[in-house]
Amino acid sequence: MRPRPEADRIRVPDARGVDFPVVGLTRGLFMRTCVGCRKRAPATELVRFVVAGSGVDLRLQPDPGRRLPGRGAHLHPDPACFALAERRRAFGRALRLTGVADTGLLAEHIRGAMPHGTTDDVAMVAASRPSKVGRPR
Repeated sequence: MRPRPEADRIRVPDARGVDFPVVGLTRGLFMRTCVGCRKRAPATELVRFVVAGSGVDLRLQPDPGRRLPGRGAHLHPDPACFALAERRRAFGRALRLTGVADTGLLAEHIRGAMPHGTTDDVAMVAASRPSKVGRPR
């Protein structure tokens, strides 16, 4: 049997010559696809979520520790990606669900993960930029 090419070997002291497929690895980071925008990103930049419950009571539960059992899917922690995934009905396809899952917990988690002070917040923009109305010309 001929040896594997060197490109397939990861040169890390603790790997000890274990072969890993090159596909999906970028400098040691596993790449995942966002179910909302369908862009690939390192798994550390995405939020993993799983289905909790059974039967009629299905809900999407965020898994920030990446330890919950079951089939998981990934999403950017961005409300735009969440809205796009909802509109495309991507949650059911990604998790192979036959029913409709409640997205409340996941939406709450994503809203909480957004950095404060973004330009999407109207109050913050209004406070940071005084209005031109009322200024003498």
